[in-house]
Amino acid sequence: MLDVRRRLELVSGSDVPVLLQGESGTGKDLCAQLVHAFSARHRNSFIKVSCPAIPHSLLETEIFGYEKGAFTGANAGKRGRVEQADGGTLVLDEVGSLDVAAQAKLLQLLQDSTFTRVGGHDPISISTRIISIANNDLRDQVAAGTFRLDLLYRINAVTINLVPLRQRRVDIPLLVDHFSKVHAGSFRVSPKPISKEVVQIMQTYEWPGNIRQLDNLIRSYSLIGDEDLILSEVTPRSMRSDQVTAEIDLSKPFSLKQITKNATRDLEKQIILKVLHANGWNRQKTAKWLDISYRSLLYKLNEVGIHEHLDEDQESESALPSPDRFRSVESLDIEAQANSTQLLRRP
Repeated sequence: MLDVRRRLELVSGSDVPVLLQGESGTGKDLCAQLVHAFSARHRNSFIKVSCPAIPHSLLETEIFGYEKGAFTGANAGKRGRVEQADGGTLVLDEVGSLDVAAQAKLLQLLQDSTFTRVGGHDPISISTRIISIANNDLRDQVAAGTFRLDLLYRINAVTINLVPLRQRRVDIPLLVDHFSKVHAGSFRVSPKPISKEVVQIMQTYEWPGNIRQLDNLIRSYSLIGDEDLILSEVTPRSMRSDQVTAEIDLSKPFSLKQITKNATRDLEKQIILKVLHANGWNRQKTAKWLDISYRSLLYKLNEVGIHEHLDEDQESESALPSPDRFRSVESLDIEAQANSTQLLRRP
């Protein structure tokens, strides 16, 4: 995240076109705002155009404007978004949805900083910084023939690819802290801390909605303050039901054994998470509650991908630090085996 910010600061010092690529919700809009804020144009207009939201028949007139009499109903000329951004920054969101006519005019704008309004003949010169945003790799559209290759070369003088949140999980604690402070200030409440264990579980989630999904979740938590709200979001739907369910693709043969194994693993993960949460994330108490050995619990936590994200902080029975916290995993396993043997010997 810090590397992306550094690159944004570097490119903001010039007026070269910037292409921001990444999945929906990865923060491309925020990056475009940062480029504008860091640049010498920050006192001028920041104009954003959502290209898919405008019908193709109106897209060219919306971006480039039109002259009086250009079409029926054009009783007066109109400045387009390009002119509104003169001296500032123009952001073209989902630039890949532009039609061929708009692409050609945009190419001219990038080549010589001039354009003509719809129905006009005289070129208009402007100084506008162009930032393009794409949710997909535009090279695929070039290969499909829906996007001009020469335009791609023009808009990507600098390309910044924003990786999805699931590929930079280390940023999640920082983002959680940032959004908590932002929304607490917005709602005029004190920031509600989120336990380390819940944040660690959040780092195991895939986050299909990326940063936008995380932002919305922390906003809700800032109002409600219940960690169960977060856990219900980061737990797969198939695990939020008391009934065992399995997603089955009937378009091809499947292994009943494998599906049953996956369903059992998901159910175990659901139960372990609930019991861990109920016992304050203490694994020793959880093992006793589930009537399994501590070593077995560690194995199951590791098998479902939870163990590596939890630490030893909650294992102490008292509030005071205990030397047991600093023992190795091997010594804990040996003790767990001894405890298990004693339990088995009890009448």
